[in-house]
Amino acid sequence: MLVPATMAALAVLICFGGNYLTGQSMMERPLVVGLVTGLLLGDMKTGILLGASLEALFLGNVNIGGVIAAEPVTATAMATTFAIVSNIDQKAAMTLAVPIGMLAAFVVMFLKNVFMNIFAPMVDKAAAENNQRALVGLHYGTWIIYYLIIAMISFIGILVGSGPVNSFVENIPEPLMNGLSAAGGLLPAVGFAMLMKLLWSNKLAVFYLLGFVLTAYLQLPAVAVAVLGVIICVLVSQRDHELDAVSRGANQVATTYDSKEAEEEDFFA
Repeated sequence: MLVPATMAALAVLICFGGNYLTGQSMMERPLVVGLVTGLLLGDMKTGILLGASLEALFLGNVNIGGVIAAEPVTATAMATTFAIVSNIDQKAAMTLAVPIGMLAAFVVMFLKNVFMNIFAPMVDKAAAENNQRALVGLHYGTWIIYYLIIAMISFIGILVGSGPVNSFVENIPEPLMNGLSAAGGLLPAVGFAMLMKLLWSNKLAVFYLLGFVLTAYLQLPAVAVAVLGVIICVLVSQRDHELDAVSRGANQVATTYDSKEAEEEDFFA
């Protein structure tokens, strides 16, 4: 299990660390992490399928206030590795992603808020002395330390947990495994519900109802509904642009009328 653990850690390092090194390029999304993990482990199909399912789960995954959301990169890498190595059902592997992601989230928060603050005085000193070489070294040095520690979570989890996970999966009763698979099938709906809770507006409720009718009753595929959504967005945008132009024209006419009326009053005063 040394090779799968190394590949999982490498996938986390590439996707999580590369995302911030390349300016938030969205490499940290589960869809990309699943693809990279599957590619490194030689089963790209499973990686893409599981990554797409976990993308739906973590779509509305946002840290709000004191609530710590699950960390999707480590969760996706470990769940994909367990699914490929242990040959467990993908929906059952999805149920492993949530607790793994929550554990990784607490480690990440500790690193951000406690451990990495050790280097803050060094950065302040280098900035005060205008030591650019030290600043660059600290920037990339802390990047390596931070993301290597995060990658080690996946490495240790796969290396130590592979045996217990394999034996646990082999001894799971079939009804319980079916229940886990059913629960895994519900997780994408939970992800979309979390996203809708953040974006919900009474003005947009009619579009939600339209999408529900198109999918549930007319049996349209997701791609067709998405295309219709894009068309509606373009039409609404064009209509808003026209209304904005009319509003600006009306304001300009009113301003011109007021100025002429003021000139007439000044003339007859």
